[in-house]
Amino acid sequence: MAARRLSSLLCRSLSAGSASKLLSQGRSVSRFSTAAASEELITPPVHIEYTKHLINGQFVDSASGKTFPTYDPRIGEVIAHVAEGDAEDINRAVAAARKAFDEGPWPKMSAYERSRILLRFADLVEKHSEELAALETWNNGKPFEQAAHAELPMLVRLFHYYAGWADKIHGLTVPADGPYHVQTLHEPIGVAGQIIPWNFPLLMFAWKVGPALACGNTIVLKSAEQTPLTALYVAKLFQEAGLPPGVLNIVSGYGPTAGAALASHMDVDKVAFTGSTDTGKIILELAAKSNLKPATLELGGKSPFIICEDADIDRAVELAHFALFFNQGQCCCAGSRTFVHERVYDEFLEKAKARALKRIVGDPFKKGVEQGPQIDSEQFQKVLRYIKSGVESTATLECGGERFGSKGYFIQPTVFSNVQDDMLIAQDEIFGPVQSILKFKELDEVVRRANTTRYGLAAGVFTRNIDTANTLTRALRAGTVWVNCFDVFDAAIPFGGYKMSGIGREKGIYSLHNYLQVKAVVTPLKNPAWL
Repeated sequence: MAARRLSSLLCRSLSAGSASKLLSQGRSVSRFSTAAASEELITPPVHIEYTKHLINGQFVDSASGKTFPTYDPRIGEVIAHVAEGDAEDINRAVAAARKAFDEGPWPKMSAYERSRILLRFADLVEKHSEELAALETWNNGKPFEQAAHAELPMLVRLFHYYAGWADKIHGLTVPADGPYHVQTLHEPIGVAGQIIPWNFPLLMFAWKVGPALACGNTIVLKSAEQTPLTALYVAKLFQEAGLPPGVLNIVSGYGPTAGAALASHMDVDKVAFTGSTDTGKIILELAAKSNLKPATLELGGKSPFIICEDADIDRAVELAHFALFFNQGQCCCAGSRTFVHERVYDEFLEKAKARALKRIVGDPFKKGVEQGPQIDSEQFQKVLRYIKSGVESTATLECGGERFGSKGYFIQPTVFSNVQDDMLIAQDEIFGPVQSILKFKELDEVVRRANTTRYGLAAGVFTRNIDTANTLTRALRAGTVWVNCFDVFDAAIPFGGYKMSGIGREKGIYSLHNYLQVKAVVTPLKNPAWL
């Protein structure tokens, strides 16, 4: 998929087929009212088949026999019980991955054959994309249209991309000051431990698993306890694609037990984590205190979105709205600090409020719904606490601020104006549908304020002036700066943060570096014809 804003995919009309039939079941949905939430919910058109760990090519129960519930966030009810992994299950999975790496065919397989397996997997994902999208929506709450027509195509594209890299990873021949032949080898790092979040379960699976497998590693992956279902489904597709047993192992469980056991395991060679900054600190500490394994961390953000005085206000309003409210606001790079130049502030504010009031909230399986529920009760309550904090400060609540409906974890799209830099809603990662609009006067001022944060994941700039764009893109301390666009996630574009937003980069060629060791090999040359 070419680089483009995710919203462009969400605006596409649905293709004919079961997706259209599914969405046609929805009657009318109302905007910013409780009517949509009170309507009868659509029954997800997918059957839950896989709830056990995948270890050494087999779906197995937890060593303890324990399970935990996973929920439908539309109503807060249990949809399945999933095997609950702990340290013993991680031990079994790591042992399988270690054996597959040290003795199995995967690292010894030709890179071309590894590439073919990744391509077969991508084809299978495409074949089962509607079931996967339905399962993702059911377990996560994101709109089905978003999952089916933005995220699943991107998942396929990512594995096509990494399949293409598999047979193009190689070292260099290096000149030396003497009669020596010097070459570098790029070798797989070994057993990779990977921990993925709940906001984009399938995409984060691809960001982690794709480069690790392309480089010839084996994997133990812990899915988020809130959203364990799709990782298990696609693991089965990997088996069908011909992935050898033990190469990919999936353990479901909680962070303090399964996650901690994976990060601290002495036989894991590398750990990768996406999640909160606080948890990232724990992962880094566990990795260091165990075997000093390298860690890739993609963590939190509080991204500035800067609307300059020359902006096309209507376009800027829509883009800023998308930058914040996409995926229910549950996006680490969300444009959660909307800085607007004082000359256009009032016009922008009125139109941003009007756009939020038009946002369609309801059952994410219904056609046209833009916003589903938050992931769970904990996140739901957290967002409401931040809204209360904003109300109790001197910020102005322009719209929203309350629960949407009476069931599930829906929150009204919320807009605050007159937000100041020292308020919690302007400092902390809310991870919900709460837009904070701040006023600025000068470029130097907005750069200073935008950079005054512990985070540095992303930023957005909206201007017609190329000099202004160049000034801001170089001054903003963020891993990604989008100019007149937002959330462009092409497979080749690296993603990661400055400061406390993480360590390392994912996607693109940079992600391969996370899963390779570089070895220098030096051999004497006898009577060389040239050096």
